[in-house]
Amino acid sequence: MGFVLFLMAALWALGWAMKTPVRARLIMIGLLYAGVVLSHLLLPDTAEIRRATGGDVRPWLVLGGVAALGLGYMALIRRLRRTPPEATAPHPNPDHFREAELNRYARHIVLREIGGAGQKKLKGAKVLVIGAGGLGSPALLYLAAAGVGTIGVIDDDTVDGSNLQRQIIHRDEMIGTPKVFSAQAAMEALNPFITVRPYHRRLTPEIAETLFAEYDLILDGTDNFDTRYLVNRAAVATGTPLISAAITQWEGQISLYHPASGAPCFECVFPTRPAPGLAPACAEAGVIAPLPGVLGTMMAVEAMKEITGAGTGLRGRLVIHDALEAETRSIRITPRPDCAACGLAEAKRA
Repeated sequence: MGFVLFLMAALWALGWAMKTPVRARLIMIGLLYAGVVLSHLLLPDTAEIRRATGGDVRPWLVLGGVAALGLGYMALIRRLRRTPPEATAPHPNPDHFREAELNRYARHIVLREIGGAGQKKLKGAKVLVIGAGGLGSPALLYLAAAGVGTIGVIDDDTVDGSNLQRQIIHRDEMIGTPKVFSAQAAMEALNPFITVRPYHRRLTPEIAETLFAEYDLILDGTDNFDTRYLVNRAAVATGTPLISAAITQWEGQISLYHPASGAPCFECVFPTRPAPGLAPACAEAGVIAPLPGVLGTMMAVEAMKEITGAGTGLRGRLVIHDALEAETRSIRITPRPDCAACGLAEAKRA
């Protein structure tokens, strides 16, 4: 028996010296062990190999059982170390925080304006983000980090190398992947306590109102006026507050549009599309990399304020940020009674 054990140890040492994978070394030793056990079970008592290996199969069976238990225990420990408990546990009740969540959101809970009650509101909130690009990237990451319970993201685009200069939610290895799934992976890796709903499709008039009705708040980070007007009309129709931002080159703007609470809608402020060339997309005019981060983070801040009721929001105000001149200014905006979007909606409700 001692010779066989020595042979097993030699096989392990030789495999280690030759950098043979652990699994391959275990297979070689396992085959040797199986050969010894089978020889005891199948060969007669007078066989030389049986006498040379102890003459009795029971010690080998005990040895095999102990080894199997040890290997099983080690495999279980490795698995537990690889997978955080919170990543596999079911999502808790919106009114209940686990200890890990309390630790995660401690800096919010000590804020007088948010506290435990505000964090519960964030946990129970449902926010839909239109676009997982430059503005959507920081907004999505901070909503996830802040503990917004359900976050939807809709985008029909895939990750391209040119996006990575500013769309920080995506990584180089995700090039070619739908943006919503790339964003989902990043958000769930950041916070396993949230629910992410990815919609890999274009937002269309046929689905917009039905989709918006499932959410408490809409964030629009799109880069074209057709989608912005569609988003605005669906938000007006469902009575859902809309935080919309836009960027180009060195400048960005943001406001909260919500006619149901007395604020103007997007079309009240921008009733017609700008003339061609006056508001070119980032692909045409360029954009400084951190600018989407500034405005996208502002979207997340305003979303959290809207959900928790903290501070003063952007209803009736349009904030314009000029990064090149390091200036930020705010202008008053008011509803238009003849607005083609919210004016008609109000008339129908009346």
